[in-house]
Amino acid sequence: MENWSIRRLNVLTKNGEGIHLEFKKKANFPEKIAKELVAFANTQGGVLLLGVDDDGTISGTRNIEGEVFVLEQTIENLIWPKLNYDLQIIKLNEKKGIAVFEIQKGEKLPLQLKENIDAKSGKAYVRAGDQSLQATKEMREILKRRVKAKDTQFTFGEKERALMELLENNQTVTLIEYAKAANLSKFIASRTLIKLVLANVLEIEPEEREDLYFRK
Repeated sequence: MENWSIRRLNVLTKNGEGIHLEFKKKANFPEKIAKELVAFANTQGGVLLLGVDDDGTISGTRNIEGEVFVLEQTIENLIWPKLNYDLQIIKLNEKKGIAVFEIQKGEKLPLQLKENIDAKSGKAYVRAGDQSLQATKEMREILKRRVKAKDTQFTFGEKERALMELLENNQTVTLIEYAKAANLSKFIASRTLIKLVLANVLEIEPEEREDLYFRK
């Protein structure tokens, strides 16, 4: 666990939110905050600062211990599998404080946010810039299989050749664009893209509507 100080937080917040950093003033909507934490764990980890304004001002929040309690209850009840994190509370004065949640990359992916404590599964999210986006079926499969860290082998056939030709004229391609250009079903196109990402031939970048794929 890092040792945090106000001075260090001032440096961290200077450039605003990003792929590894999120600000929240209070835990009024803990489920929304939990979504950000799931996205951090499914990507490369990150830091949530509770008690920091959207513009990065370290103003603190009253009863920070109560805010932390609410968020930790949500983490325990709605995130599955277990979210690994470190927590440090920094008091600004007698009334206000800041909580630093350091989120570690998940060991078993993808982590999911459930709608309620009794749900058996939920939605997975990933981090893209300063946003947390719901993971597509392809992204979920890639996250799941990357954990196993096995080499992915494939035969370079017509499907793969069509994709490489498409990427010669375009920097990125979506699943729908590839399926249409190569005259493939969406299912076959999806399997091919997943396979090539796992083989480190392609990289995947999550977007609001469709993931983008590009050559590494």
